[in-house]
Amino acid sequence: MSEKITAGGVMPSITVPKLGGGELDLGGTGRWRMVIVYRGKHCPICMRYLGGLDALKADIEALDLDVIAVSGDSEEQAQAAADQTEVKVPVGYGLTVAQMKQLGLYVSTPRPNETDHEFPEPGMFVVNAEGQVQIVDISNAPFARPDVASVLRGIKFIQEKGYPIRGTA
Repeated sequence: MSEKITAGGVMPSITVPKLGGGELDLGGTGRWRMVIVYRGKHCPICMRYLGGLDALKADIEALDLDVIAVSGDSEEQAQAAADQTEVKVPVGYGLTVAQMKQLGLYVSTPRPNETDHEFPEPGMFVVNAEGQVQIVDISNAPFARPDVASVLRGIKFIQEKGYPIRGTA
């Protein structure tokens, strides 16, 4: 059974291996962070989504925001996705089904010729500098996911205006 990440709650400290070595902790770091969970290399929509992040680099840097992408793919699959999309943000891989459920993500069983493992459906978590989940978006299908540029404008508004965490009740 999946848990539900609550707005205003603490982002769980989930660690995954990072392409290029080391690890990524999806939890808070004392800085704003956007965690993008993508389905995997097999998903062409995910590849376009990741590929579009570099165009937003200046906006991301202006917000002093760390952006990371993570999937349940193997290291080889994640590296192929990173190479294909030329994504520059840190990429984590090997998210387990238990970790997916801890994040409250929908988990899918692959169709023939899709991939070789269960995988998460898309999710996005924006964690503020206090480690609280400021924004959460979880989808059960690859077609429904937030526009990153729009979310960045929202983060700017939140930071500038001290806008509170919504949806906590």
